[in-house]
Amino acid sequence: MPDTNSTNFAYPLSEFYSRAKLPPPRIETVPADAVPEPFRPLLVHSNDMTLILEDFHKNPIHLEVLKSEQRGGFYFREVVLRLNHDEKPVELVANKIFLPLFPEEAQELILLEQVPLGRILKECGVRHKTEARHFLRVEPDELIARAFELEQPVTLYGRKTVISNLQGKPLSEIVEILPPVGAS
Repeated sequence: MPDTNSTNFAYPLSEFYSRAKLPPPRIETVPADAVPEPFRPLLVHSNDMTLILEDFHKNPIHLEVLKSEQRGGFYFREVVLRLNHDEKPVELVANKIFLPLFPEEAQELILLEQVPLGRILKECGVRHKTEARHFLRVEPDELIARAFELEQPVTLYGRKTVISNLQGKPLSEIVEILPPVGAS
């Protein structure tokens, strides 16, 4: 199954805005070396974000589902990843998941909408590769500001990532946006 949206760096986040008939936030691509600290080590790598964020914050993460929808073999979800100990938001994620390519156990966990995809991949032993295709600078709109509990406008950073199986077939297309980053 080809990655038909690899040139749309805001997809699948743009899909959620389109379906809600809302204008998308201002998002532009930036080179990896333009991603500032402290965002750079959290974004510029080829690992799964869930594990990176859990390590950075020294706390497990769970999902708050904002929207989800199943269409054919695809499962779309827009979620906020939150720390278990204080519910602090640590990432906004728009995800298109290619369900038929996952083992049954992983599909069930995905559809339960409780566990982040990175942890499901690890716990179910799904062999994969993660590729950050674009790094993003984001001017948050009202929806993003509300998800991150922002009181004033601030530039955010994120990435467009594709997770593929070892045969190169996409398992997931993801836009990941981080809130302002500080030690928790």
